[in-house]
Amino acid sequence: MTVPLDRHYQVELQVSAERVSQLRRIVAAHLRHWSLELHVRPVCRAVEELLTNVHRHVGDDNRCVVELRWSGRHLTVSVADNGSDMPRLLHEGGGLSRVMALSDSWGTCRTTEGKVVWFTRYAQEPQHIERVPLPPLPGVRESRRTPAVVTDLPAAAPARTDAFALV
Repeated sequence: MTVPLDRHYQVELQVSAERVSQLRRIVAAHLRHWSLELHVRPVCRAVEELLTNVHRHVGDDNRCVVELRWSGRHLTVSVADNGSDMPRLLHEGGGLSRVMALSDSWGTCRTTEGKVVWFTRYAQEPQHIERVPLPPLPGVRESRRTPAVVTDLPAAAPARTDAFALV
């Protein structure tokens, strides 16, 4: 198998509620462009979780960098922000526990400016199978018989006109 060139996308933004949905659409477009349609929903959901956490925990003065990198086998998504508090894994179903459920691996790393939260998914390049019509199997035409024509139909029963038939 030939591994495609490393595909990469990076955007710097200030996170707000409006920007979360906008960036979700941008991430989905990149994944579709890279033929990773099967990963659009889980990756976008995890990115939405991470960006929502930045907006909720870092505040309005947040600076954030979202990075997508696909090597042909693994898709890595990282969100770097300027918040000093490291995220905690809560088992309540949201935040990092949701990211953990949607990914193959994830982690956090402190940086000089804040922190990075990342996750990966195994995302092998889909096999492109050329679709061409196949000829019919041998013997199919011979086994099909034309339907027999029925020439003798039974006579139709006469319609009843007595009083009991109308009730």
